[in-house]
Amino acid sequence: MHRSRHFRSLRRSAAAVTAAAGVAAALAAAPSPGTAAGDGLDRFHDQPVRWGACPRRRVPDGMRCAEIAVPLDHADPAKGSIRLALARIPATGGGGPRLGSVLLNYGGPGGSGIENLAADPKPFADLGKRYDLVTFDPRGVAHSEPVSCGGSLELDPAAGEDAASQLAALRLLVRRCELHSGPVLPYIGTVHVARDLDVIRQVLGDAKLNYLGFSYGTRLGAVYAAQFPRKTGRMVLDGVDTLTEPLTEQALVSARGQQRALDGFLGWCARRPGCVYGTNTRTAKEKVNDLVARLDARPLVDGGRYVTGRDVVAAVAAALYAPATWPALAEGLRRIERDADPSALTRLGEPADPADEGDGPWRIPADNAEAALAAVNCADDPDRGEDKAAPAAVEQEIRGLSGEFRAASKIFGPSQLMTVLSCYGRPAGTDFIRRIDRPAGLPRMLLVGTRGDPATPYEWTEETARRLGRAAVVLDHKGEGHTGYATSPCVRDFVNHFLVDGGLPSGTRACPAGE
Repeated sequence: MHRSRHFRSLRRSAAAVTAAAGVAAALAAAPSPGTAAGDGLDRFHDQPVRWGACPRRRVPDGMRCAEIAVPLDHADPAKGSIRLALARIPATGGGGPRLGSVLLNYGGPGGSGIENLAADPKPFADLGKRYDLVTFDPRGVAHSEPVSCGGSLELDPAAGEDAASQLAALRLLVRRCELHSGPVLPYIGTVHVARDLDVIRQVLGDAKLNYLGFSYGTRLGAVYAAQFPRKTGRMVLDGVDTLTEPLTEQALVSARGQQRALDGFLGWCARRPGCVYGTNTRTAKEKVNDLVARLDARPLVDGGRYVTGRDVVAAVAAALYAPATWPALAEGLRRIERDADPSALTRLGEPADPADEGDGPWRIPADNAEAALAAVNCADDPDRGEDKAAPAAVEQEIRGLSGEFRAASKIFGPSQLMTVLSCYGRPAGTDFIRRIDRPAGLPRMLLVGTRGDPATPYEWTEETARRLGRAAVVLDHKGEGHTGYATSPCVRDFVNHFLVDGGLPSGTRACPAGE
């Protein structure tokens, strides 16, 4: 989420605004969570799944893909259907009888499950002995009716710099998204996708949904469980998202979480020989702040483009997601501080293996991930919508919040502040997620929170556990980085034991850092 104290920076920040966790938009009400299966849904539940070649050109051995139909609107199936793309790696066998499918969601919103599973199924090798590994591209994402805003979420460069012009440009951006996304856009959002999950469960032939979700995928899992508690099987939520906080509060908590993660990195760097900021973590923090301010005032040049302080913030934020990238972050900061060379740092924010977008009808719009993230998050937020306040009042609101955000983090706070405008020009979303409160009939489920997580702070794990009630068991991972399953053997063993054997003791459990 990106915000700024001044409307002058809205134009260059618009793409980043919608690309950060917590921004978004939905253009219609979510379906009624109480809508019963049947009454026009049987044809979706009874459809066969025909597994064949995958849209991605390079996939692991055994991985096959399929398309299924789901209702455009689950509350009114007569409105038509859309296609969802699925992928599966069948269980390899060993260690006991097959357990059916475990559905994987890697987060986002806007992330492609097919791309992620194709890129690296190895972390799930043990689960894949007893379970079919199944994932999907949610509606509006990648190979499932992808939404778009015409190639970019940048505002019109011809828009004026004053508040009124910038807000008008935001409204025009929303209209552009409507024009390029087609009929699926009004029916995007987590409540809709959760109902798609139940169609997937039924066509796979599973009596209950076994599920492993990461980051935003935890919100999706919790919403599914709240809608279908009797159909929820063994569910794990890793890197737990908030269910209750408005986007502004999410942005503030995120700024604090990113700053905690940066402080953790600087403490790690201070214990290593050659750290460019030395051994004093307090002064190291000040030096990073100074670097950002210095480059905002006088950018460096890298390969023909300017690198500003905001670019440094984005690269640092990306590198904090996983401790495995911390040595590269330390080297990038050393080179930019000592040699005025930003190239190693800016590369940290770029994907190492660009997505294989497929050919012909499989091709994904370049802005799909950003457009889908925006569509989902605003669809899930009932507070922000078509803002009728005068431009001067909106600008005053932003300025009034800037002090609190800068207190949370001098470098991450201003970037997160743009969330005030992230859903401007879009109708308010559903309030169903906000109202989840200890749903009846939930089975026991495992929530994993990482103390140094820069994207989903640990307090969200505790908050969501309270909302899910006595069914929730918390695993407190004392480590760093975003989510724990891929990096912590302790977390992975705990999760796999629950998903395979069903064992889940009550009360909070813990995994030490580094184990």
